[in-house]
Amino acid sequence: MKTKIHATAGLIGFLCILSFWSSTAISELFGSYDDIAWIKIMVLRGMFILIPAMVIVGASGMSLGAKRKDPFTKAKKKRMPIIALNGLLVLLPSAFFLASKASAGEFDTIFYTVQAIELVAGALNLTLMGLNMRDGLRMTGRLARS
Repeated sequence: MKTKIHATAGLIGFLCILSFWSSTAISELFGSYDDIAWIKIMVLRGMFILIPAMVIVGASGMSLGAKRKDPFTKAKKKRMPIIALNGLLVLLPSAFFLASKASAGEFDTIFYTVQAIELVAGALNLTLMGLNMRDGLRMTGRLARS
């Protein structure tokens, strides 16, 4: 049961970040300033789903891997602090800042600099979470070990 909770929370977190990232990129490329502002507000609201999912996946992962010493578990344990710190120190503050700037119609150099940082940080988290998902699938036998 704990494995299913862990996998579900991880998938929810991954899909949240993926939807935030892709919505941001699409609105920046093809949307109006109003579209961008709406996306920034929705990303901020989406944190009410993302943050609990990430807490659950982190806690359940630590519990599941507490006594494991295999290479997949070690790799996942190394990635998780990077994912968490990136989320807490870059992505979450960026979401607040960008929603505030966009709501005020302030699409200036600072906005786009932070937006670029947020997109890079989001891509990093998606990559690391994807690697953790791959290793989790290998650990459960749902994906062939390489």
